Amino acid sequence: MKHMNGENNIRPIDFAQAKQLLDSGERVAFLDVRTPEEYIVEHAAGAALFPLDDISTESAKAAIPEKDTPVLVYCRTGRRSAMAADQLARLGYTNILDLGSLEGWPYGKDFGE
Repeated sequence: MKHMNGENNIRPIDFAQAKQLLDSGERVAFLDVRTPEEYIVEHAAGAALFPLDDISTESAKAAIPEKDTPVLVYCRTGRRSAMAADQLARLGYTNILDLGSLEGWPYGKDFGE
């Protein structure tokens, strides 16, 4: 899915690239933008819950204090991650990576909160 925002600060990323970034030691905000109910059922290991419906200037600042921090977002199908990426870009974040769907994520999942 190609994102069209004037600043072009959203990039798609595949599972292998995401895993490499997460393992790099760099500070990365790894965010599951689904609902709390979906997150509890399963989520990528190490991902924090950051529901699409709760994204605001205040919640983003609390979760991602530095606007140039790599922000890796995903959801169930890719639709909400694209919407979350666009919202974060509008809030001034400059390094957004859209993983899209979690379907098939091979690097471990956690269950519960």
